Amino acid sequence: MDTKDNAEEYMLLKGNEAIARAAILTGVDAFFGYPITPQSEVLETLSLLKPWETSGMVVLQAESEVASINMVYGAGGTGKKAFTSSSSPGVALMQEGISYMAGAEIPGVIVNVQRGGPGLGTIQPSQSDYNQATRGGGNGDYKVIVVAPWSVQEMADFVDLAFELSFRYRTPAMILSDGIIGQMMERVKLPKARKRRSEEEIARECPWAVNGHGLKHRRPNILTSLELDPKVMEQRNIQLQAKYRTIEQNETRYETLYTDDADYVIVAFGSAARIARRTVTMARAAGIRAGLIRPVTLWPFPSEAIMQVASHARALLVVEMNAGQMVEDVRAAVARLDGKRIPVEFYGRMGGMIPTPEEVYGALLRVREEVSK
Repeated sequence: MDTKDNAEEYMLLKGNEAIARAAILTGVDAFFGYPITPQSEVLETLSLLKPWETSGMVVLQAESEVASINMVYGAGGTGKKAFTSSSSPGVALMQEGISYMAGAEIPGVIVNVQRGGPGLGTIQPSQSDYNQATRGGGNGDYKVIVVAPWSVQEMADFVDLAFELSFRYRTPAMILSDGIIGQMMERVKLPKARKRRSEEEIARECPWAVNGHGLKHRRPNILTSLELDPKVMEQRNIQLQAKYRTIEQNETRYETLYTDDADYVIVAFGSAARIARRTVTMARAAGIRAGLIRPVTLWPFPSEAIMQVASHARALLVVEMNAGQMVEDVRAAVARLDGKRIPVEFYGRMGGMIPTPEEVYGALLRVREEVSK
């Protein structure tokens, strides 16, 4: 820690606790959720802190995940900052509501602290919801902004980021975490407290909202994803696709480590990237020029950055806690390279099993040996 830092500004928190505290401090209006391992501490922390007594923030345990996402839909439609949190099977139940929000262009944040599946699976960490999150798990042609924290600090930081992006583009945003980051404890610097927006501020910032303001000066707003005229519905879809292209141009985020001279680059997100970072350190100590690229936004996906890294690498190794999902996006990015084809290999563990840095290092050595043949 920098000597100028004030130690009192930091707290030792679980990732789930950091989510809850950051939501209170950044002026979130409402939380609607349902308990499920390994994310229950979000609701429990909010219940313990009782923000409804100090800031007026609503905290409600709904009867189900389906009810939770539809409450977020309703609150977001009035211009309020509302979010929910759950884990993999619970978020699966929310997909219809998320699709409705995307179609009606209603902002809101969904936190997914992933666990292993399919089905009820296990309560142990996994990254097997990548496809569901990045492809749009509900019906229709839509996208959700997806950010993937790899630390408890980013769990706190990404609350404000997710809401900022969600309201800027009027689309749902997801914080895609997992049981490792949700349950582990790290030192966190929480955001500075700020008040919730007033009704007047919401009316000014969200002229599209159905909050009862300005009815004397404009026609009533209608927020819906339903349109029975296919020609009108097609135009609405065209507008959504144009918005998604704008998001791709402006909001792609990633981080790199030692990629400038790397022969072998590991691609990983979230907790798998933390494991891979240690593997890169081990490889560098052994004289192997390894690097790491970490997608921070899973959608929009940093395809251009991966292409740039791949243009001078000998091989890429994608590490995930699933059967191989992000690897397809990496392969698609590398396939766009002109005149060069490099191997894109995969190493993963499933069902809640967590790979070790040594396992990933062994996979990297196998890739290196194969490329050297």
